[in-house]
Order: sequence, then C-alpha cells, then structure tokens
Amino acid sequence: MLEDGELLPEARTRRSWARSRRSAAVLLCTAVLTGPFLPGSFLSNGVPQRGVETAAAEEPAALYGAPQDLCSVTDARLPEISGMAVDGGTTTVMNDGGDAVVVYQLDGGCAVTGERTAAVDPYDPEDMALAADGTVWLADTGDNRLSRATVALIALAPDGAATVYRLTYPDGPRDVEALLLAPDGTPYLVTKEVLGTSEVYRPVGALDAGAAVPLEKVADLPLALTGTEGGPVGRAGQLMITGGAVSPDGAVLALRTYTDAYVWALSGSDVVGALAAAPVVVPLPAAPQGEAIAFAADGRSLVVTGEGLPAVVTALPAVGALSPAASTEPATATEAAGETAAAPRAPLSPWAAGAIAVVAAAVLVAGVGRLRRR
Repeated sequence: MLEDGELLPEARTRRSWARSRRSAAVLLCTAVLTGPFLPGSFLSNGVPQRGVETAAAEEPAALYGAPQDLCSVTDARLPEISGMAVDGGTTTVMNDGGDAVVVYQLDGGCAVTGERTAAVDPYDPEDMALAADGTVWLADTGDNRLSRATVALIALAPDGAATVYRLTYPDGPRDVEALLLAPDGTPYLVTKEVLGTSEVYRPVGALDAGAAVPLEKVADLPLALTGTEGGPVGRAGQLMITGGAVSPDGAVLALRTYTDAYVWALSGSDVVGALAAAPVVVPLPAAPQGEAIAFAADGRSLVVTGEGLPAVVTALPAVGALSPAASTEPATATEAAGETAAAPRAPLSPWAAGAIAVVAAAVLVAGVGRLRRR
C-alpha cells in the first residue's frame, strides 16, 4: 500500500448511556444533513453564495444542450468508475480503489480496448487527469476516515513507468476526490465537503519522488444547494465535489458534485483566479453515484459517468462559449494566499446555520448524558 493503511481505532464506550448518547447525536446530525429539515432545503434552487450561481440561472441553458447518453460500461472490471479523461476517440477511465494501478481505454461503444498498469498498490485513488505528453495522473487522495499522514499523486507514463509523489496537508487530513491539472503541470486538489465550502490545495514547490512535498491552501470554494436530484446521499450530494477536469487547450476547467457540474473559463494556469469568478452551473442527469467528469474531444462539451454497472456515459454538448477569464497571469502562492485572506466573507449560509444546529444538538445530547450520571 502507498500508506500503512491502518484505520483509526473506533472509540470505545464504557457505559450503555454513552452509546445511546452517541447514537442520538448521529441521528440528529443525519436529520440535519439529509432529512427534510436540511438547512436551505425549503428553497427550490438553493441559496446563492459568492462565486457560485444557482442552477436557476439562464446562462447554463445557453451554453449546454440536452444530455445525450453515449453508451454504457458493462465490463465487470469497471464497477466503480471515479475518474475519466478523453483523448480523441479514446476515453480513459479508472476505478475507485483497488490493489493495483490500472487504467482502461474505452472505444466509442464503451467497450474496453486496452489497459495500462503499474506495479503500484494505491491506497484510495479517486480521480485522474491526462497530461499533454500522455502521462496519466492518478489522485490517490481519498480519505473518508481522515486518517492518512500523506496522500499521493501517481504519474503513469506512456512507457509504463510509474512514479509516486507524496504530499502533506498543512492543517490535517482531508478527503479529496477531485484533481485539476493546470496547463503548466501544477496539480490542484479540491476537497469533498458535506457542508458546502470546499478547500483548494496545491504543492508549495516541485513534486519530489524522494520526499513528501507540503501542500498549501490557496482558495475556499463555497457551493450552494441547487435543487438538482440524484446521488447516493440526498440533498447533501449537491454540495460534495467528486471530480474535476481541465480542457485539453487549457481554456476551461470543471468540477462536479453528485448532481451538478460547475464550469469556469481559465486563463493561462491561473486556477485560483478562475475559481474566484462565478461559474456556469450545469444540472446533470440523475445518477446513482456520479463521480467522473471530463471534457469531450471538442474541448468544451462535458462527459460524465459514475460508479455502478451499467455505468451510463453521458455527454452534455456545448452550444455556446464562456466569457474569457479576466486574468492572464498565474497567481503566485503569496498572491493566492493574499486573495483568499482578503476576500469578503459570504453571508451566513443555511449550511452554516445547519452546522450550528448540529453543534447545538450535540451539546443537548451531552447534557442529557450528564444528567443521567447524576
């Protein structure tokens, strides 16, 4: 394994009232996150926040046409597609997890036509990107239990050689399912957050196969409820980022949740500057667990799929053009950090209110536990 893989031990309880207290807290949190009392769920199209438009905006309808199902993956080797890239007529996909690095090439009918492998045992790969030189980059960054000391990027070269680059977060473990590979080769990791504000990280320097390179946080990315149905976790899935992609010409980037795609114009390799602007929000067709997104061969249309068999591969054809990004120069790490710190705060969102409600519920349950001890 790339990591030792030892899971954090589950907390042990000493009395039955403690177990009951924790169970009650879980139920209360679940009710807040996915139930009918989800903060903001009473709004039909979510609550706009800085930098993110709701699905009700007119722009998406002008830029993307109706979804078109291209084909369905039925190969038993691909039960959990979580990453995808398109190069001409070939689509490359990867599974979530597994005990070896393997990527599969699909033809236009979703049949497997080839594979590339490496003698590397990943921990939890979640996304992929295809570099201009043909190198496949795998983001071995999944961490549901928030227990990993390091995460990794795995570079699978066209000749079959594989290189593992380890990374560390500055502020504790994060669960990441989205990789953005900027045109200059800089990787950006975007966290998956149930409360709607994802974090964006990049390495502080060049990747090093011989040592773990620190990551730095360069942006916050607040999302809002969109009202789009789909995904495995109810309304919370509208806020959880599960995949990313950059167009082959480097002019557009996209992130997706279980239910929607977010598309930004990109100038140079200024990913931070792009994400600071308002994206186009594109509702995606309902899927059991949509995790993969890529740009089609035309460099503008979107292609999406997800876990489960059969896995339907769907295209959203581009019928318009994004406005060019304002910035033309990549932001330095210092500038990016300064922009993040200086950005005005969004007003308190329903999800922030929900977080407060969860804390209040936990305090209430803890109080009940103390009363029982007396």
